[in-house]
Amino acid sequence: MHTTTAHPRRTALAALAATAALVAVTGCGSGGKSADAAGDDGRITLRIGTFGSFGYDNETGAGLYAEYERLHPNIKIVESNVADGQKYWDTLKLRLSRDSGLADIQAVEVGYIAEATAPALAGKWADLGTTGGADLGAFLDWKVKQATTADGKVIGLGTDVGPIAVCYNKDLFAEAGLPTDRAQVGALWAGSWDAFLDTARAYRAKAPEGTAFHDSASGLFNAVLSGEPVQYADSKGELDYRNSPGVKKAWEIATAAATGGLTAKLRQFDEKGTWNAGFKNNRFATVACPSWMTGIIKDQAGAGNRGRWDIAPAPVPGNWGGSFLAVPRSGPHVEEAAELAAWLTAPAQHAKVFAVNGNIPSTRETLSSPAVQNARLPFFGDTPVGRIYSETAAGIKAVPISRWDGQVKTFLTDNGILDIEQRGTDPAQAWTNVGKLVDDKIQK
Repeated sequence: MHTTTAHPRRTALAALAATAALVAVTGCGSGGKSADAAGDDGRITLRIGTFGSFGYDNETGAGLYAEYERLHPNIKIVESNVADGQKYWDTLKLRLSRDSGLADIQAVEVGYIAEATAPALAGKWADLGTTGGADLGAFLDWKVKQATTADGKVIGLGTDVGPIAVCYNKDLFAEAGLPTDRAQVGALWAGSWDAFLDTARAYRAKAPEGTAFHDSASGLFNAVLSGEPVQYADSKGELDYRNSPGVKKAWEIATAAATGGLTAKLRQFDEKGTWNAGFKNNRFATVACPSWMTGIIKDQAGAGNRGRWDIAPAPVPGNWGGSFLAVPRSGPHVEEAAELAAWLTAPAQHAKVFAVNGNIPSTRETLSSPAVQNARLPFFGDTPVGRIYSETAAGIKAVPISRWDGQVKTFLTDNGILDIEQRGTDPAQAWTNVGKLVDDKIQK
């Protein structure tokens, strides 16, 4: 999953948006029946707050909510989903501080899991190692460790991991004179993000009118950094992005793309839907593509573009994103919510979500299963999606994360790189602006 935030120039609007997101996160209005009461039919309503694309829903996902309701006739599930992960997290923190207005289950993105497990928030969550019946041994060890507090409580169950690839539009590649076979495409940039930029320049020279090679310099930044052993934090888990070689490399690649006319200058997950429309309208030829992105491409590009997109290995393997399901302790149905969270994140359900949405599971059994290894997603035709992503996932190593990683990532992308890309800000000035934001907004 992803994280974004509002631009500082829109502070007043952000405050209003946060209020609106508050309703979306909780799914509760100011009037009517209390969310903790049983409905007229005697069923318990469990509310789930998510962001991005988790693949559980009954419309475009794996239909897990309907399946669970069939298995548990006393349960009704209501999901509230928002696009902007940063606003989602800001609103969630506010509600946690008040122990009020929370969903029974709240998704937490990996960029915020260190903050969620830190002392200020650790006591706000149920211990899913002792409540709900989850099999912690089924998960990747490092995934469990990320969601474990200093005193040993497991506050989140892993949903997915985000191994990186590059999704590309075969028709646009062909029109620009580039190969379309995924092995040949991967060979264009194998081992080097600089080679990826060279491919972008070759595309630009013959680009179909109105198109760009890549969707977003910010997305490229996240992809490059995802493969680096040192990211925002040092080996002790303390924020040290200014001295990070990984951040430096990702910044250089992303700013070169932003200033070189190689991107469509879009903000990923923007509220106006411009980025989403770019898939449907074929405005860009590539997107940095963690496994969860395949579900977004499928939903946004639409049936008319089925078979047009393919997937090639990224220049350097990495992991971007991945999330957890957590249960607030203050909820009225903690036990029932914990049981639902355990069921949604069990290996069998991970396999169902992957088959529909492409989210790579964080459970060992599912990751190595034939269902994943041999999987294709209908939207991507004969692309061996499971093999491409599972090979990358097998090599993922946990990197140190700080409690501020998600927020700093947002400052660097939405307040730094996006200013360069959309407003022509000098990269050196943009870096200075990011530093001022970090100093002003983050209290270490």
